[in-house]
Amino acid sequence: MLAPAGLALLASAALSPAALAQGQEINVYSSRHYDTDRELYDTFTRETGIRIRLIEGDADQLIQRIRTEGANSPADVLITVDAARLARAKEAGILHPVQSEVLTSRIPANLRDPEGHWFGVSKRARVIMYDRQAGRPEGLNRFEDLADPRFRGQICVRSASHPYNTSLTGSVLAANGPEATEAWARGLANNMARPPQGGDRDQFRAIPSGQCKLAIANTYYLGGMLTSQRAEDREIAQRIGVIFPNQGEGDRGAHVNISGAGVVRTAPNAAGAQRFLEYLTSPRAQEIFAVGNMEYPVVADAPVHPALAGFGSFREDQLNAGIYGANSAEALRIMQRAGWR
Repeated sequence: MLAPAGLALLASAALSPAALAQGQEINVYSSRHYDTDRELYDTFTRETGIRIRLIEGDADQLIQRIRTEGANSPADVLITVDAARLARAKEAGILHPVQSEVLTSRIPANLRDPEGHWFGVSKRARVIMYDRQAGRPEGLNRFEDLADPRFRGQICVRSASHPYNTSLTGSVLAANGPEATEAWARGLANNMARPPQGGDRDQFRAIPSGQCKLAIANTYYLGGMLTSQRAEDREIAQRIGVIFPNQGEGDRGAHVNISGAGVVRTAPNAAGAQRFLEYLTSPRAQEIFAVGNMEYPVVADAPVHPALAGFGSFREDQLNAGIYGANSAEALRIMQRAGWR
């Protein structure tokens, strides 16, 4: 028989946080489809004892699924790429505001919802890229310069409807207003070398092939090609140079987009969900995002992959991601009217 002291020790162990976490789980609905994210989930489970049940899908489909499931939804956390989708989730009323000193102290204000509905956990810069063999084009220092007629027939970019482009244009809209933004979008459309098509990697491939001289793309994709196992991809990527736009004194800085997460309003395990969000800002999680998946960390002192560091340092636009996300619908209408399809 255990002595009283032994009984007290056993009770204490049974009530420890690690022990209490055993048997718990959270349901994560994610539109991120990266092998490195598995390490995020496995590390969280090892550290907390909370298991993760992962449901993957398209962001809009996951948002609609949570709405349809209503109060019976098993979803605890929604993770998605692009601020426009996070804004859409907030507007749909499926996210619960979180008050967390950990999150607000680690994540800069421009990368989180002011009311705590969502929090950025990684960043990608959307920049201008060029053929290094031809040299950096003169007079190309700002996103606005892409509308200059001197670049007629030179630009490759994916379709206007992609959230990366609607968020970028949403940031231009916030900076310059609707009339100037439409004029910019029209000028950019007139300067395209071909109709918008493909993904960001396709724009890189079009540069060495001579189809275009400039591309609008995310740093994440170029970093991935630089470290690809395919020699052909590495050769193409090594030919691509990066321009971080709007870096001049008094200018707003380069546009960055985010991957972000929020606690679902009807979360069965809201406490575990918040703990997971806080974990995503931890040194280990930020290292997995940055070094494992070619994304910029949101926490200032986290490491950056050497391939991304090789692009150089830059100053980012401090516009809150929620603003350009909310602007995305109007941005798309402007782009389509301007001929960017």
